[in-house]
Amino acid sequence: MSVTSGTKTENGVGETIRVVIHALIIALVIRTFLFQPFNIPSGSMKATLLVGDYLFVSKYSYGYSHYSIPFSPPLFSGRVFGSEPSRGDVVVFRLPKDNATDYIKRVIGLPGDRIQMKEGLLYINDAPVQRERLPDFVGEDPCGSDATARVKQWQETLPNGVTYKTLDCVDNGFYDNTNVYVVPPGHFFMMGDNRDNSTDSRVLSAVGYVPLENLVGRAQMIFFSIAEGEHAWQVWRWPAAVRWNRMFSIVR
Repeated sequence: MSVTSGTKTENGVGETIRVVIHALIIALVIRTFLFQPFNIPSGSMKATLLVGDYLFVSKYSYGYSHYSIPFSPPLFSGRVFGSEPSRGDVVVFRLPKDNATDYIKRVIGLPGDRIQMKEGLLYINDAPVQRERLPDFVGEDPCGSDATARVKQWQETLPNGVTYKTLDCVDNGFYDNTNVYVVPPGHFFMMGDNRDNSTDSRVLSAVGYVPLENLVGRAQMIFFSIAEGEHAWQVWRWPAAVRWNRMFSIVR
């Protein structure tokens, strides 16, 4: 009896190990080739994305680079099955300046485009982007403080018809008036929707133009969202802290 019992125990342990290994392999395949979860730690994409949003990013949307692989080993250059993002896509990319930090912004400029800000208005190829005033954004302050705030809100419509909301913390902010940016071949110009509180391609020394190779994937869906300052692991606070209306919403 003791020998049989030991064999069953060994078989049970071995089966458990195999199940765990298979689960890890499946998770690795999903993360590398299909979807990767990200959370939003800053307000640069308000009001589209809020601090505390958790979202799935599709890894297959633009093909695969070595940044698609966990730990980003430099096994190859360029992209496999690569395709360019569309203007208006919300994209996770690896910061060109250090290759270790993930940013999320909206694609505004395509290769060859001329991008400029004049008095807070976006120009693409010397033409102003259509902008419509919306009711003020009221909520967790997008401008840097911890208080609730009321901020100007606009709806922009890009030349390809993509529409989204932008926030305007201050009139004639630091990057509301810029020189003309000419997007190099194979690169993209990224901007945050929270225009006065976003370090993006307008800041050439920090972000600049983003190579196609640095794209990680396209933001697709918010699967969880919790109020700024709350912690997802504190499940006993979920009834009041979770933003239930944002669950399973599509990122646009």
